[in-house]
Amino acid sequence: MINLVEKLSLGIDGTMSNTEKILVLGGTGHYGRHIVKALIENKQKVRVLSRNMTKAREIIGEEPEILEGDITSNETVINALQGVSAIIICVSAFNKKNIRKFKLIERDSVLIVLYEAEKIGIKRIVYISVYGKPDVNVDISQGRIKREIEDKLEQTSFNYTILGAPPSMEIFFSMIRKGKMTVPGGGPPALPTIAPIDLGKIAAQTVVRSDLNRKRFSLVGSDVISFREAADRISKVTGKEIGFRKVPLFPIKVAALITGVLRPFFPYISQLLKFIILMNTAFTSEMVEQAFDHQRLLQETFDYQPLTLEEFTMKYYNLK
Repeated sequence: MINLVEKLSLGIDGTMSNTEKILVLGGTGHYGRHIVKALIENKQKVRVLSRNMTKAREIIGEEPEILEGDITSNETVINALQGVSAIIICVSAFNKKNIRKFKLIERDSVLIVLYEAEKIGIKRIVYISVYGKPDVNVDISQGRIKREIEDKLEQTSFNYTILGAPPSMEIFFSMIRKGKMTVPGGGPPALPTIAPIDLGKIAAQTVVRSDLNRKRFSLVGSDVISFREAADRISKVTGKEIGFRKVPLFPIKVAALITGVLRPFFPYISQLLKFIILMNTAFTSEMVEQAFDHQRLLQETFDYQPLTLEEFTMKYYNLK
């Protein structure tokens, strides 16, 4: 039986040869670094565009080619596309440093990448979007922009695949402080999440396959659970009691209205509060039921075994 790496080398069964180069945009980010690692493990040639060469080397190591430059520069984008056969786009500006350039980075620059890539004949695109196809009326910039890029891809000649990413499994750990998981609104009854490592493996397999043209996958790991359940399960792994505290959502809604009006002064806080509200309301029981179908489809389509929360906890805390 021929394994994945052998298929890549031979270029059979609709896979890309590992002599071809893949450009990863956002390759030093939360998900991007795991995509780069998985591509290298699959013996693929990788190029990463990064604003800071030194920092990029610290994050993704010496093996991938790193082109120093900014995705907002047309000249840099054109240079980055030279000699590339496929692109994985996982750029994110949802952080304090880049939030004021959110539209420029996640929308305008990505549209330029698509335009220049199509012009020089690059065919394969993998776009990391949000979990479910965003509603055009969603009240959060990231959702609207992701939907616009998805709609744009539908109008192009690319062989493209969209991977809808849920919250990273790290969201559970980010809310643990002083032995207690404090969650605004308490979170939904169950939340699809994925280990960043698993997203990296799926994206690395997706980009080398031509048979996934115009398909959209909603990614989900092995678990669809509540924050309260996550606290209990993490406690069992670490042997340390982690309490659970639900913070009322009403004050957050009020704060979201205020910061929404004052958004030019508090852009990051405004978007963060809206994300918290969306997280509590968007993941309905119907979506949770669909998550198990998404999970089965992923395991039928890709060669990977998703990490459980327990396994990820061991890795997160470097436990043996």
